[in-house]
Amino acid sequence: MPGLLYVVATPIGNLEDITYRAVRVLGEADLIACEDTRQTRKLLDHYKIHKPTISYHDHNEQERTEDLTARLLSGETIALVSDAGMPLVSDPGYRLVHAAIEAGISVQPVPGASASLTALAASGLPTDSFHFGGFLPPKTGQRAKLLEALADEHATLIFYEAPHRILETLEAIETALGPRPVVVAREITKIHEEFLRGTAAEIHAKLAARDSVRGEITLLIGKALEPPPDDTPMVEAVDALIRDGVPRMDAIKQVARRRGLSKREVYDQLLQK
Repeated sequence: MPGLLYVVATPIGNLEDITYRAVRVLGEADLIACEDTRQTRKLLDHYKIHKPTISYHDHNEQERTEDLTARLLSGETIALVSDAGMPLVSDPGYRLVHAAIEAGISVQPVPGASASLTALAASGLPTDSFHFGGFLPPKTGQRAKLLEALADEHATLIFYEAPHRILETLEAIETALGPRPVVVAREITKIHEEFLRGTAAEIHAKLAARDSVRGEITLLIGKALEPPPDDTPMVEAVDALIRDGVPRMDAIKQVARRRGLSKREVYDQLLQK
């Protein structure tokens, strides 16, 4: 008879943020598959859980999936965890869950802490609709393209970001999205937990004044607002930005965003002048 795969959420910082059920499941599992066995061992030792562990991360996910699936088919119960939060959410695990389902093995989630939802709840930004985008692309051009594509999204945007990239990411947000509200949630649930609120430029100034920026970061961006009425003729609005030194295509993008239009609509009207 096939075994059972548990997908177990673990604390994102404070070790007390784990459910009774998660502790029980980890204590009863035959094997615990971990993103980093050393990191998970700290949690297991804290709760006096003495179970075998095996590494399961980005670099061995494909080969380990076959082994773990075979063990599940032989009747073992395996608990899948990541270093923090819910596995699969910007963490390894998709291949194993998919393979288990394909093999007819039961997959049971054990919910718990999530950095994205925890940050959203305390951000002060609208929570009725949100878009989670994982980690932003590290390359400048790809990051700018993605942010521009989300400029008209009427939802709070949530991303994870590395501390060594946060300053350039804030600059990209200011350029692509303008002065909308931004929240940088750093080290959530840990001793140095911090929420920085303001525009991207304001938060950039605060962080740039520090010797360094460290810790896990969740980045939240306020939803696109309905543009205020603007009766200025389209051509004049674009020309005014160009006179201020804004490149022509960027000026077209800004005018389009302010008026809730596509770049093509603005460009077509300029051709008619």
